[in-house]
Amino acid sequence: MLGAAGVPATPTRTLGNPMPTFKPAYLIHGDDHGRLSERRARLRALAEQESGTHGVELFEGEAASAETVAAALSAMTFAAGRRFLIVDGVERWKATDVALIEPALASLPPDTTVVFFGREEGRTQVPDGLAAAVRKAGGDVSAEQNVKPWDLPRWAAAQAAQLGIELHPAAARVLVEQVGERQQRLLRELEKLALELSAERAQPVRLDAEQIEELTASSAERKSWTLADALVARDGAAAMRAYFELRDQGERLAGLLYMIARRLRDALDAAARLAAGEPAAQVRRSLRLKPKAAERLVADVQRTDVATLRATLAVVADLELASRGGSGSALDEDTLAVEAIARIAAA
Repeated sequence: MLGAAGVPATPTRTLGNPMPTFKPAYLIHGDDHGRLSERRARLRALAEQESGTHGVELFEGEAASAETVAAALSAMTFAAGRRFLIVDGVERWKATDVALIEPALASLPPDTTVVFFGREEGRTQVPDGLAAAVRKAGGDVSAEQNVKPWDLPRWAAAQAAQLGIELHPAAARVLVEQVGERQQRLLRELEKLALELSAERAQPVRLDAEQIEELTASSAERKSWTLADALVARDGAAAMRAYFELRDQGERLAGLLYMIARRLRDALDAAARLAAGEPAAQVRRSLRLKPKAAERLVADVQRTDVATLRATLAVVADLELASRGGSGSALDEDTLAVEAIARIAAA
């Protein structure tokens, strides 16, 4: 199992002992490579905090062979404090490698912890025997697997329940739409919500879709609004800048298109109401935006028209289809997005 902060769940903090207690061995494997990197970084920081940098030994690349690790585990050491060995790359091991490591695991010296990381993908998997050897040595095994996009809301709801938050199914879907499909970001967002709401709860907090939408407005969402507003204003340079800033921070095109389309629909609705003679002040007040954002959006809408905004939405819809492979285009999604932004700016 995995603790909320990315630490092996087994280390515990006892009264009078602020440092976690580690088991002799851990195997942490799976295809969620981002989560594996996060756990490794967190583990190394804790290990160095407890034993200093000299108490942590890293085995990567060619140095992560079973022969080298077995020899290191069996070697005598006179270093003070717990000794940590972090082995990254055991997905390349075979059954013969496990046979080499088993005797060393069975007779680990006291105050020694070895942690194996396996970055699995396709047919590249950690050999089954390694998990059995780790458990036999009194250790823990945990898997970090990527969740399929359609299962993310259910996964998010389950993670939220562990943190004392009850998510309505619609709220879980909104959370994924707002935050994106990266499991680490979803978990971080849930942890933030749990901290923010902890002072108010004596029992699980129930959150609906509207509350989640309000509570999880992120920098990604704000930048997405900036991108959408630039498209409304047909400001190609600003739109390109906002798009690549979002991509650089790891946002996926599918998630961006959802937020952009929603903003554009708001703009189209505002344009239609203005064209029908509704006062601009009334339109601004009806928008579920902060006053300055509403003022800016209405000002941009007043400089365009209903037909242009409909055409902009059509381009975004075409981009969504193309990004899912529906257009038969061989271009990557960034190139498709750049072409779409250029088309909108030129309208």
